[in-house]
Amino acid sequence: MKSKEFKVLNISFVKFSILYGLFLFSWGILISIISNSSSITSYIPSFISIPIILFSFLSLVIPQKKKLFMHITATFGLICALAGLDLLRALPNIFDNFWADISKIIMFLSGSIFTYLCIQSFIFARTKAND
Repeated sequence: MKSKEFKVLNISFVKFSILYGLFLFSWGILISIISNSSSITSYIPSFISIPIILFSFLSLVIPQKKKLFMHITATFGLICALAGLDLLRALPNIFDNFWADISKIIMFLSGSIFTYLCIQSFIFARTKAND
């Protein structure tokens, strides 16, 4: 029997999105503490995570708006990946600012994977609707 919802690591994608947002939020705080950064930019992953967590949670609470909320969530996943591309600017001197560059790599990779999973979720929902 085919599953009625898209799952990642055997949990619903909406719940996975919340966990991803919590990961980003924690990452931004952790990297800021580890690097002793006094720059607000070290919290960028945390800032990006807030709408991911919020709109994923709203998808659970208001299921009739799930499609809208998850599209907004996917947009912020893409923003995370694009923000990580700032690493290209540092390429000549990569890892001069080690923690910032690691954070950009994490944002690019995780944001790209998350965006890919969002697209897979949308495809799954579309094909499920046609069954």
